[in-house]
Amino acid sequence: MKLVAAVRLFPSAPQEAALRDTLALCNRAANTVSARAFEARVTGKQSLQRLVYGDLKEAGLSAQPAIHVARKVAGAYATLMASIRAGNLGQPGSKRRVKAESKPIRFRPDAAQPFDDRCLSWQPARRTVSIWTTAGRMAGIPFRCSDAQYEQLREHRRGESDLVHRDGKWYLYATCDIPEPGLTEPDGFTGVDLGIANIATTDDGTRHSGKHLNRHRHRARHLRRKLQAKGTRSAKRLLRKRSRKETRFAAGTNHVIAKRIVTEAERTGRGIALEDLGGICGRVRLRKPQRVTLHSWAFAQLGHFIAYKAARAGVPLVYVDPAYTSQMCSSCGHVSKKNRPSQATFRCTSCGFAEHADVNAARNIAARGAADWAVSHAADDAA
Repeated sequence: MKLVAAVRLFPSAPQEAALRDTLALCNRAANTVSARAFEARVTGKQSLQRLVYGDLKEAGLSAQPAIHVARKVAGAYATLMASIRAGNLGQPGSKRRVKAESKPIRFRPDAAQPFDDRCLSWQPARRTVSIWTTAGRMAGIPFRCSDAQYEQLREHRRGESDLVHRDGKWYLYATCDIPEPGLTEPDGFTGVDLGIANIATTDDGTRHSGKHLNRHRHRARHLRRKLQAKGTRSAKRLLRKRSRKETRFAAGTNHVIAKRIVTEAERTGRGIALEDLGGICGRVRLRKPQRVTLHSWAFAQLGHFIAYKAARAGVPLVYVDPAYTSQMCSSCGHVSKKNRPSQATFRCTSCGFAEHADVNAARNIAARGAADWAVSHAADDAA
């Protein structure tokens, strides 16, 4: 299992200047390569590297950084094409898709740059790194991290690390390849219903309310609109200061919720069943006031956090079909829209069973998770 450890660097003034110049040069080169790739319609890693390697060397890049610039550009085009194939940019001819397909990909001057072990070395005992820059090799750059991250780096760091400049601070995002523990045989499943009014609800009745998160986001959107409308230098400065603050708040909330769900499943010896919500933003039709909430909430992020925390803990995880989980009675199986007289209420029109709507949906998800696990493992045993 691959995890990323974000380690903060504390370069001196000369080291910081060298790092800044290095990022700027790499991203200027990436923009040049992107234009060549777009013009020649060459986006494969090896083909693009052969096409531009000489030009990158002439621009002042060493061998490995030049290769990584070409691969970064190729990876960006691969991501764009995958997003187009998945329909994330709309149908052919849509305004957003035409805009994405009609011009080369651009990189910010401080966009992240990957480094491998040939141009970046770690000294964990001294908590320093040595990195290639346009001003030569910069050795002895201090880094700081938590004790848990330090152990991850010392024991499991593998492959590339990305140099990132964000909010005036320098980071290395190091990839750690951590072995996964074997999965335990689950004693049932914890069903998790993801939603907006309640971010996550489990089948035992635990509800993680989204009220405070939605209130925080509404307040942030209102302030952002006011600052954008004002347009003064101080307003723009405050907008930059607040950038990503909402994202960090939501990520922290999702981490806490995911940890609680996985910890409870581990304690009770159960697996976790989640709805397969891929493409939900394109499938669901809501009134205009609700769309902002739906499209700004990180459904995928919470699911990803639960998945990787479950894998680290050895807790089985299954994804189930979400169809009708909110309309089906978890007691008798009757499905009807009339079973939902309100957003929070479930009352079966067939057997009279009543429960909070999200808890009822979570129980349906748990039942489907247990059934899917039984079927998949019966097939494995037969094979």
